[in-house]
Amino acid sequence: MNAVTRDQRERIIALLADASADPDVRAVVITATGKGFCAGADLRGDRPGGAGSGSPASGAPAEGTEERGGERVPGDVARMIRLGAQRFITAVLDCEKPVIAAVNGTAAGIGAHLAFACDLVLAADSARFIEVFVRRGLVPDGGGAYLLPRLVGPQRAKELMFFGDALSAADAERMGLVNRVVAANELEKTARAWAERLAQGPTRALALTKQLVNASLDTDRACAFAAEASAVEIAMTTRDAHEGVASFVERRAPEYRGR
Repeated sequence: MNAVTRDQRERIIALLADASADPDVRAVVITATGKGFCAGADLRGDRPGGAGSGSPASGAPAEGTEERGGERVPGDVARMIRLGAQRFITAVLDCEKPVIAAVNGTAAGIGAHLAFACDLVLAADSARFIEVFVRRGLVPDGGGAYLLPRLVGPQRAKELMFFGDALSAADAERMGLVNRVVAANELEKTARAWAERLAQGPTRALALTKQLVNASLDTDRACAFAAEASAVEIAMTTRDAHEGVASFVERRAPEYRGR
């Protein structure tokens, strides 16, 4: 069910950083193989640092405690969450390319938050989303209490987090957590079509738009308007902006290069 390990977490973070830095990467799709999208953190605790999300539920030593013989002191778990689950979700939010989640099955815990952090979310009709933390007596990590209220409002967020019930793909779409639900056998095709459409767009303008939208939820109007003005000025210096204007004047379809 693709429970995420620390190694997998670090691999995805690195890939997202590479995508930001590579102008030839125009869009990112995060999906999975098998029955599940991501069942949460790997709680088997068979390696230092334990769960991929940084959850302390496994009882494994926190990252950085090995030199103390596994002894945990105040601050270790908070550090583990910052460097683990929160860094994982931040990598998605801060990626400079559009990120699509193609949720093929159950997304639970950090797996659900991974999907919700993406810019666009496609879900197979068989997918489910579960705020599983309450079932383990835990507080949501990986930015869940930050992401969910902004997507569905505080009351809905509390309902999902207090009860931990499975949310169907159709209900997630109605609540605004999912952009579109498709048949399972259409998920890959739809995700590829969306990614190709994004890849044909003005990549730098999309990156600046993503930054503006994400930041708008945490700032006042004056700061948001100032950021917008700066982003527009930056976008106007790109080759794609010049191509967009030229194609309009010449009455032809633009050919954007992501630069």
